[in-house]
Amino acid sequence: MTTDRIIFVCTIIVAVVYLYATTLIPSLEIGDPLGPKAFPRLLGICLLVAAAFLFAEQWKERKTAGAAAEKEKAVDRDLRHLPVLAGVVVWFAVYFAVFERLGYLVATTIFLLALMAWFHRGRWLANIASSILFSVVSYYMFVKLEVSLPKGILPF
Repeated sequence: MTTDRIIFVCTIIVAVVYLYATTLIPSLEIGDPLGPKAFPRLLGICLLVAAAFLFAEQWKERKTAGAAAEKEKAVDRDLRHLPVLAGVVVWFAVYFAVFERLGYLVATTIFLLALMAWFHRGRWLANIASSILFSVVSYYMFVKLEVSLPKGILPF
């Protein structure tokens, strides 16, 4: 419960600082009226929405926190989660190491598929669909925003 509150507060702080930083991006007199501020502002708003969902979840769980609080304290003291955390950090390092070589689409799809296969075991269709869909949609958005991403082994 305390961890969720810390994450909530940190998310709000990061979102507010990030949204403030988007106001410092210079606007161009020519071209798109939104300029380079649109995508960063959208990300900041999404952070605030995610924080609101986290707050709503905390509010709902607060009502049923009696016996669950004792169980959470025992889990917080348990160190079994550290190998999983180390594995995720190593997987991020592998992702960054092969990102240029494989390209955004391939590297991101493999990266997400492996993480989702670990954390959502047995849901292969949903995991494959989610990792491919996220990679393709985000790649398309970046291409539309004229962000250069590595193509890697794919011909397009």
